Amino acid sequence: MAVSYFLCPQSLRVSSGSRLCISHSGYSWDINKKKTHHLVYASTNKQGKGLCLESKFQTLLDSVKWDDKGLAVAIAQNVDTGAILMQGFANRDAVATAISSQKATFYSRSRSMLWTKGETSNNFINIHDIFFDCDRDSIIYLGKPDGPTCHTGSETCYYTSVFDLKEHQQVEGDKLALSTLYSLESTISQRKTELAAEQNGKPSWTKRLLLDSKLLCSKIREEADELCRTLEENEDKSRTASEMADVLYHAMVLLASKDVKIEDVMQVLRQRFSQSGVEEKRGRISQG
Repeated sequence: MAVSYFLCPQSLRVSSGSRLCISHSGYSWDINKKKTHHLVYASTNKQGKGLCLESKFQTLLDSVKWDDKGLAVAIAQNVDTGAILMQGFANRDAVATAISSQKATFYSRSRSMLWTKGETSNNFINIHDIFFDCDRDSIIYLGKPDGPTCHTGSETCYYTSVFDLKEHQQVEGDKLALSTLYSLESTISQRKTELAAEQNGKPSWTKRLLLDSKLLCSKIREEADELCRTLEENEDKSRTASEMADVLYHAMVLLASKDVKIEDVMQVLRQRFSQSGVEEKRGRISQG
């Protein structure tokens, strides 16, 4: 069903003549009280009253270069880690459903039907935003997964490295397609796991830090001071980048020692985007 949108006080009219109400609850209903997935979220005021806005959603979908079967590539990406989770296909209804449900929804070519990631495993991908590329032939579902994305139990569906095969490297288990920051976290985690094994020879610097909390904390303070000095002494950009790299590394070793993932930190940062620093500080004080 094609959806056309017009500015109106309480509802949106669709081409069939029925009306859709937009409310802060995130659901839409027709005049017969039947739930429908054709919904574009509108902003709500502080009183929680539904607001209707003229939408460019239809125009946007019209601009997508759907293939001869009405499909486009849809990619799910972790909003915090940046990891590519999976790839599927979506049609207009899949995108509309993803918007209304805020769950990554695709179109199954083999079953000729919509399907939501997690509908059997409960490992949903909770959508925070949806992006279309510049050529309008692919879609990104930017979201937060509830659990492993791949049916194999892996965090993502991408864990086979072509370059490892090229170099004839033997990789034990899955090697996820990680960004630089998360590759570092993975290496630190591996060093922590190795601590339980019998130590042969001199331990690596990372292991030394994991074994000595006083040394670790002194290094974080030292590196943070050196970073600040690059500003105070007007040092060049490369020096600042180098010192920040040292701060990040040592701070991530501390996170690993506390069993805190960098993803947890990114989530906290994301949640603060719409909150002022003063409000955030007051919240921490009230909780303390």
